[in-house]
Amino acid sequence: MLKFLVDESTGNKVSRALRESGYDTSYCGEFLLGYPDEEIIKKALGGKRVIITNDKDFGEIIFRQEKLSWGVIFLRLKVDTPANRIKYALATIKQLDIQLEKNFVIVSENKIRIRRIKSL
Repeated sequence: MLKFLVDESTGNKVSRALRESGYDTSYCGEFLLGYPDEEIIKKALGGKRVIITNDKDFGEIIFRQEKLSWGVIFLRLKVDTPANRIKYALATIKQLDIQLEKNFVIVSENKIRIRRIKSL
């Protein structure tokens, strides 16, 4: 079963919604408050968790710095509200399921793009 780590900037509401939907989900605001993105990537990789974020810095770190990652859902939404984040995160998880692992998934209101990333 997939496990997730919701970035602090994405919010606790997203984390709660995923938990309520039955997903094993951790929220950075509970135990990684203020941690640098590199440390969040490392923690997620160690726990085999897919990161859910709306912070574009994760793409920079993973692709330009070639950091290993278990997977990322990057919510690049024009209407960036908690309700919209929840809607698109859940829809993406249901649609892609296991394909989320070892991929960087960019989600917008119009499309989903998938790029392979370095992983364990």
